[in-house]
Amino acid sequence: MAPHNTARSLVRDAATGDFDAIARIYSHYVENALATFEEIAPSADDLRARHAAIAAAGLPYLVAELDGAVAGYAYASPYRPRSAYRHTIEDSVYVANGMGGRGIGLALLTALIERCGRGPWRQMIAVIGNSGNAGSIALHARLGFEHVGVLRDVGFKHGRWVDTVLMQRALDASSDVAA
Repeated sequence: MAPHNTARSLVRDAATGDFDAIARIYSHYVENALATFEEIAPSADDLRARHAAIAAAGLPYLVAELDGAVAGYAYASPYRPRSAYRHTIEDSVYVANGMGGRGIGLALLTALIERCGRGPWRQMIAVIGNSGNAGSIALHARLGFEHVGVLRDVGFKHGRWVDTVLMQRALDASSDVAA
């Protein structure tokens, strides 16, 4: 993929050397937040293996650089394993702690939608951990995702029950990705 430049960041395909930074970014969310229901932070090697599976499926895995450092990442993964779901994917977007509000998530998700819109997929699903995650909900809504439901109390993390918000948008070569 050719790099996608914004005023604030460079979005490009993830490389093997990015996964120490990706692991640091993700571990913050695993250990301190409700955006992911994972409770033990995976190692950089674990994340490299996940990346390999995503790449083998032909799906994009992107990073955003800000001032030469990885400031966030996003990827698409299969929504569900059964074959009838093969044209539906799920997005994941994570921005480094303290880097919110700089357009990094917007640049990443915009590039991910553009890239997936050129593939064989028809729908992108956002499964947002924590119904109070206003930033992620607003980001997805800004890029055309519609709220389709809330699964109440489906996760238990940090001593509390947590919802997931489901959002969805269509993907195709003519998808309008408005910033």
